[in-house]
Amino acid sequence: MTEAACAHIVAIDKVLKPKKRECEACVKMGARWVHLRTCQKCGVTLCCDSSPNRHASKHAHDSGHPVVASAEPGEQWLYCFPDDAFAEY
Repeated sequence: MTEAACAHIVAIDKVLKPKKRECEACVKMGARWVHLRTCQKCGVTLCCDSSPNRHASKHAHDSGHPVVASAEPGEQWLYCFPDDAFAEY
């Protein structure tokens, strides 16, 4: 890990990858997304804060699951919502 990794990020021993490259919540509602993030607690893949519905951050807030990984091809980073911490892997 690089950058200022927090305890939530340091606790990730295996990065969960997306099962599908789509926002599960946007698909259900017929909406579009910009980028995707995968929750590192439960594995759900949802849209980023640049997307209209911001499902990944809503999921983190509602569920208490703090860390997401980018689900974008070629990107290898983690982000912790409560600590506003970022780390590449």
